[in-house]
Amino acid sequence: MANSTRASEIISAIGGASNVKTLTHCATRLRFELFDGNKVDQQRMESIKGVLGAVPQAGNRYQVVIGGAVATVYEEVIALPEMAGRAQGTVDADDGMTNADVKAEAHAKGKSKNGWVNSFFEYLADSFRPILGVLLGASLIIALVNLLISIHVIGGSEETTGLVFVEAIWKGVFYFLPIMIAYNASKKLKVDPWLGGAIMGMLMTPQFMSLFDEKGHGVALKAVAAIRGVDLKSLQGWHDAVSCVPNQALGTQMCTAKVFGLPMILNDYSGNVFVPLLMAAVLALVYRGLNKIIPESVQIVFVPFLCMVIVGALTAYLIGPLGVFAGNYLGIGLAFLNKYVPFVLAILIPMLYPFLVPLGLHWPLNALMLLNLNTLGYDFIQGPMGTWNFACFGATAGVLYLSIRDKDKDMRQVSLGALLAGLLGGVSEPSLYGIHLRYKKIYSRMLPGCAAGGVTIAVLGWLFPSVVNGAAVHGVTANAFAFTSLLTIPIFSQVWVYAVSIAVAFFVAMFGIIFFDYRTPEQKAALKATAAQGSDAAAPAPAVAAAPAAAPVATATATAVATTVVGSPVAGHVISLDDAGDPVFASRALGEGVGVQPAASTIVAPVSGTLQTVAETGHAFGIATADGVEVLVHVGIDTVKMNGDGFSVAVAKGQSVNAGDTLATVDFDKVTKAGFSTTTLVTVLNTAELGSVTPQPGKDVQAGDPVLDIVR
Repeated sequence: MANSTRASEIISAIGGASNVKTLTHCATRLRFELFDGNKVDQQRMESIKGVLGAVPQAGNRYQVVIGGAVATVYEEVIALPEMAGRAQGTVDADDGMTNADVKAEAHAKGKSKNGWVNSFFEYLADSFRPILGVLLGASLIIALVNLLISIHVIGGSEETTGLVFVEAIWKGVFYFLPIMIAYNASKKLKVDPWLGGAIMGMLMTPQFMSLFDEKGHGVALKAVAAIRGVDLKSLQGWHDAVSCVPNQALGTQMCTAKVFGLPMILNDYSGNVFVPLLMAAVLALVYRGLNKIIPESVQIVFVPFLCMVIVGALTAYLIGPLGVFAGNYLGIGLAFLNKYVPFVLAILIPMLYPFLVPLGLHWPLNALMLLNLNTLGYDFIQGPMGTWNFACFGATAGVLYLSIRDKDKDMRQVSLGALLAGLLGGVSEPSLYGIHLRYKKIYSRMLPGCAAGGVTIAVLGWLFPSVVNGAAVHGVTANAFAFTSLLTIPIFSQVWVYAVSIAVAFFVAMFGIIFFDYRTPEQKAALKATAAQGSDAAAPAPAVAAAPAAAPVATATATAVATTVVGSPVAGHVISLDDAGDPVFASRALGEGVGVQPAASTIVAPVSGTLQTVAETGHAFGIATADGVEVLVHVGIDTVKMNGDGFSVAVAKGQSVNAGDTLATVDFDKVTKAGFSTTTLVTVLNTAELGSVTPQPGKDVQAGDPVLDIVR
């Protein structure tokens, strides 16, 4: 498919360019905000080559999961002629409103009582998301350096020029992280992002840092005296000597200096994440207020000037110390939990992450990891988080194994790409959105892997504590922020503990998928039917030859008597699949068949053979005859949602049955009261492999009476 065609298909499936308000992208997904989310063709979107999945969200937001090629696809989409002026907040061609205006109007019309919660997490996400790439790059550099040190290629204590230079590469990312976050947060709040970056940068200049000691402060004052052309003594009233008091909780000192006669708490803001987030929020209020009162003709000069003065001063005197204080004591609280109840964190984190990530609620934890590194010098969240990530990747590996075994080409491509993105990049979104959230059974197979990994890291972390700054710390710690992948294993303390824990999580989840599968019987049957139809597509089906209506149901025995008819699984009235009320069955994706509107409660085997599938909920049975006919009995429509309530199963998978044997007893009154259709369907899954399968609708039957004729 040509690139332009792929982009055009995405926009067409989204409801056309006229349905797009804004379009951005993150590390793996195109992020649309639409005028009308109901215009999206979900099925068509998910069928586009290169699209791993598509996720509708609240507020007419819509995400298209692409994976590692998302930046390329994004450029292709915004390059389309019909997308001109729609990608980055420019004026909308339909009504002259800016995207910001449209969004504000939408929020005003549809604001809910929990809308601020969604906005808060979206603010956090969009403040971090654009810099995930550089964070990932820095984490890989750290991992490589640690690996070379661990295998004694370089010495960890050698301050060689080469090592110093390499450290500067990754430390530059984390040192100036507050400026990057301030930029992104300001942009998210529709404020000049360079203004937010400049204010945060002010607190990281050598001049500000010189306030930390008397000597530096004296140098700063000499510079002021020289500029003012006055004697240094005349400035002594500006400040007292810097005073510092020890902070016992953090093991640091809190220093205060008087600036312009007011006490200013001095902090090192490098690597801090809380302060720029708070500062940007205050900046947005000041920025909008100034824009309302200052004439447009001079806003370009006076708005930035006053913002830098007002918000800069507020940040230095109030916001900065408040953010550092809140962050420090939050970190202390978590460190307390990690010290005294490490099992809670080690098990809770991997069990929560599978639910937090799809909702975008994991960003606060990412911020806390960076906070821990900044205040404690290490982080204890990333280790348990890694066990969740590898459980996620293990589930994807299980899906890949089954796709290879079952010759499922599409799923093989999706799962292979998602697995590589996870193991090498530590990115879970391709697995989550491309596979896991589309197959509801995956979570029940993956969560035991999360739990097993969490228990392992909790037990081993307690028995073999890390040593940080000469003190024992229970649990696995990290000395840098990293995406938990195979490449970043060396950044963790007690590497072998971490490696064992993620291996346990990976393989428990993988074997859970392999042994118990991740698909419903219908999904497996649909895959078989699709594969059969694809392999037989070139051969036209022979002409239909109807069998005598009175032909008996053949019994499949060891001699493989030819199956010529399929009986009704229940007494009732026979109808066509087109009238059964289920589009999947009506499409014949699960083969030719009929529906039976039941007049009795007993479901029987329509043919003799071996039970290949028996749904736990009792709503579906798959039978293979000795001569190779595969028959599906599906009791009711959407009755899987009843979770077995009203279904009494009489057989087990692998059991041999004769035509007419009882499979289950069903309380159809309960099915009706639950709001589901009682129509029971029977189809021949491998219809494409046979000469013909002819339904016999429009008649009343008893259980076992012929309803499908088969010609081999």
